[in-house]
Amino acid sequence: MSDSKLREDMCFWAASLFDRGLTGGASGNISVRTSDGGLLVTPTGVSLGRLDPAALSRFDAQGQHIDGPAPTKEMPLHSAFYETRTNAGAVVHLHSTHSVALSMLPETDPEDAIPPLTAYAVMRVGKVALLPFFVPGDPAMADALRGLGGRRSAVLLANHGPVVASKDLEAAVFAMEELEETAKLALLLRGTGAQPLRGDQIAQVVDKFKLDRD
Repeated sequence: MSDSKLREDMCFWAASLFDRGLTGGASGNISVRTSDGGLLVTPTGVSLGRLDPAALSRFDAQGQHIDGPAPTKEMPLHSAFYETRTNAGAVVHLHSTHSVALSMLPETDPEDAIPPLTAYAVMRVGKVALLPFFVPGDPAMADALRGLGGRRSAVLLANHGPVVASKDLEAAVFAMEELEETAKLALLLRGTGAQPLRGDQIAQVVDKFKLDRD
């Protein structure tokens, strides 16, 4: 896909996420792999609802910033995802309300932070690791992600928000939406006795769609 089309797609999906209240103000950031192995990245301090296709940060295949405004301060986090999940074509990070709320609860499982409430949570999101709190932009956040060894396509940053990597931008957005909706369900169902999918039901989904869920 051409750079110009990727730029248009980034702005379209970013505005969609912003307009639906999934991230507010100048929060959230997106990156997309380009055909030459580089990256297009949302700039720092700019609302996802007001991106300009001509004003995105451009990186070459060696990870050097070669054009456009300064990138998001979370660039180390994005880079760590691309390093550890080599098939990733896009990374989306938001401050979506329900996911952030779930990250603060003491009962949230750090190995499986988003409960498998539906088949689509299993299919599109998989297991989500809860990482501890880091100051935004801290390179240690990227080190914590590298410590997962590429085993997770999504993580939840404590008191901060979710990050999802997928094969392309549309898939990453869909996975992020599924993650946030599942977090919302988890909060709505607290204390009701509602049951997540059983292990055998998860296994059926994993087997049917040939998923990797360890």
